[in-house]
Amino acid sequence: METIKKIFTNKEVLKKIAFTLFIFLIFKLLTKVTIPLVDQNAFANAFEGGFLGIANSISGGALRNYSVVALGISPYITASIVVQLLQMDIVPFLKEWSEEGEVGKKKIARLTRYLAIGLAFVQAIAMTFAFDNIGAGLFTSQATDWATQGGRNLWFIVYFYIAVVLTAGTALMIWLADQLTIKGVGNGTSMLIVAGIIISFPGTIVSLVQYYIADPNNALQSVFANQGSFSGYVLFGVSVMMFILVLVGITYMQIAVRKVPIQYANRPGSSKFRGKSESNIPIKLNTAGVIPVIFASIILSLPLTVIGYVSGNTAGTSRAMNWFQQIFTYTEPIGFVLYVLLIFIFTFFYSFILIKPEQIAENLNKQNAYIPGVRPGKETEAHITKTLFRVTVVGAFYLVVVASLPIVTSIVLGHNYAQIGGTSLLIIVGVALETAKQIEADTQEKAYAGFMR
Repeated sequence: METIKKIFTNKEVLKKIAFTLFIFLIFKLLTKVTIPLVDQNAFANAFEGGFLGIANSISGGALRNYSVVALGISPYITASIVVQLLQMDIVPFLKEWSEEGEVGKKKIARLTRYLAIGLAFVQAIAMTFAFDNIGAGLFTSQATDWATQGGRNLWFIVYFYIAVVLTAGTALMIWLADQLTIKGVGNGTSMLIVAGIIISFPGTIVSLVQYYIADPNNALQSVFANQGSFSGYVLFGVSVMMFILVLVGITYMQIAVRKVPIQYANRPGSSKFRGKSESNIPIKLNTAGVIPVIFASIILSLPLTVIGYVSGNTAGTSRAMNWFQQIFTYTEPIGFVLYVLLIFIFTFFYSFILIKPEQIAENLNKQNAYIPGVRPGKETEAHITKTLFRVTVVGAFYLVVVASLPIVTSIVLGHNYAQIGGTSLLIIVGVALETAKQIEADTQEKAYAGFMR
């Protein structure tokens, strides 16, 4: 309560919150601006689950509407991850930039933006071509007539036009994220992702009401057998309570850390300053965040996506498609096992990228610090590696459970209108915790006491 009072009495923080909400409003309006020539209802059923469902959720429904910001901020996120991976002694000049301080950070940020724009253009062309070949067709009849009138083939102009518009939308989203970082609350990129997910929440509640209680407009293809009865109200309440419990559980796990105690050797000087200074190295339970789940979903969805767009309608390709669906659909037993393995692999891979035991051991040695009972150098590195491995095992199991919750709940409840768990809640909780820390820091009174009294 004290923090809330400080927020409402701090004009600077209130201005940042107001600016953040204003950017959210602009983003919401942009998700409704559909690209001309596109029939947004042609492929609406493609976003019920899987990676496309995750991408649509992150974009705030912009992808389903095929709006000007359909790609959202995702090309920038991809570019950031690629640049981060390339800094690991793969590209020498990137590693040099990362060690140049603020100047190097600006160079990396500029390169990331250029790479994001390039990826957005390529992704826009590929996505437009893929959606147009789903079967229903992406474009309106007017666009088709214009591109094929008189036997001509001007589809390349249509594709180029769509790609330019989508790329411009991504550039606008990157600019909005930068403005949000400078003038708003939290990290702009993360806040826009959260905004996209939160925008879709009211639709989830409405779908649950329509499924369990009443659907006067017949918006859903199937509803609960005892819709509107006492059992319908009970199951609606159970769904909401499950969502709240999972949210609380994820919040608790996201703030969990394993503290590795360290001590600093006695410093020379007067007796007043002699003694030990104790501290610790915090290792988060979920160091890798939501990245392993997203990467696992992408890898599983790619084979099915490619085969679905390039295969014909013959009996042989139909059998091959069924075989691939058994392997690469994570709602199937084989696909689920593969999904779990990929989450484990990426969790370990990304955790050891973010936390480098060798570098930590070297920094401790430079700072004249040590872990009690462990010798500096190689033994310290081995101890940190062992601790990180154990924490990551628990973190990987935690990610598997959270990523599996939507699958389990859809089987238990008999529908997928309540996405309880999954990547959405991981992103929201992670960003909310970081934003809360920043707001709390901004509301702290800046009071300084002089050294002379």
